[in-house]
Amino acid sequence: MSDTAIAGVLAAYVREVRLEQNKTQQDLATEAGLTRKTVSDFESGHKNITLLTLVQLLRALDVLAVLNAFQTESQVSPLVLAKLEKEKRQRAGRSKKTDLKKRSDW
Repeated sequence: MSDTAIAGVLAAYVREVRLEQNKTQQDLATEAGLTRKTVSDFESGHKNITLLTLVQLLRALDVLAVLNAFQTESQVSPLVLAKLEKEKRQRAGRSKKTDLKKRSDW
């Protein structure tokens, strides 16, 4: 899929959600802090928008959850996990007391 096609899919999604919520382009623009022309040009494919502008639109439409697919969770490799498990204490040890009396050498 080309970059232009992806931008078109995003624009169609924003338009569809906006219409489902019965919002005008002006309503969406006001809520997102943008101009109506920006929303109109984006939805019609006449203007590319920044990622920040897309986030503003999605936030105004209350659909930021669609970006959850991009979140990553740090995963620990099974080898590192096994090493960490092996290094865990199995039981408590007694503290070593230092001998306060000086030992004689003979």
